[in-house]
Amino acid sequence: MEIAPSVLAANFVRLEDEIRDVEQNGADLLHQDVMDGHFVPNISFGPPVIKSIRTVTNLPLDVHLMTYNPQDYLDVLESISVQYISFHVEAVPHLDRMIQNIKGRNIKAGIALNPGTPIGAIEEVLPLLDYVLIMSVNPGFGGQKFITYTLDKVRRLKDFIINKELSTLIEIDGGVNKDNARLLKNAGADILVAGSSVFNQPDRKDAIESLKV
Repeated sequence: MEIAPSVLAANFVRLEDEIRDVEQNGADLLHQDVMDGHFVPNISFGPPVIKSIRTVTNLPLDVHLMTYNPQDYLDVLESISVQYISFHVEAVPHLDRMIQNIKGRNIKAGIALNPGTPIGAIEEVLPLLDYVLIMSVNPGFGGQKFITYTLDKVRRLKDFIINKELSTLIEIDGGVNKDNARLLKNAGADILVAGSSVFNQPDRKDAIESLKV
């Protein structure tokens, strides 16, 4: 199990210290939510902040584009040397083209599925994907409660991946904590995005280890 602390939950007044802390205490990736205030009802941060983050960490950068027109971000994200980019089904009319655009830059490509978005929406392109990001809350805000029915969604997606003999990873984002981490692992999750359950804890090492069940 890999743990990707979500920068959205960090203290931005001391962001460099926050990032170095989770890196030194066992984080595997660093998750960054880019929100445009249109696809989701909130605005977070964009490429300038990600570029600054890149200068203070060696962790792989996992960028989740909660935006319309996500293709407009690819050039600048490539220049920052991010390693993962995911986008939402609803934001792109041509999924295959977007996936190929990401992978052509030697960046891992993922699609994010909102709680109400069915797995079938990505069935045709699943073999092209490096990972699928299953949202276990409605996107746009941190600190929300885990939606329990997404556990079954993880199980069904994992079964599909196994049956098709694919290597696609499953990432989970939303309400992840030490109480549901094992359930998510058993369901088939490979990467857990964790915001407040890491950054709001006094001991980040213990918090991250408690999720690596």
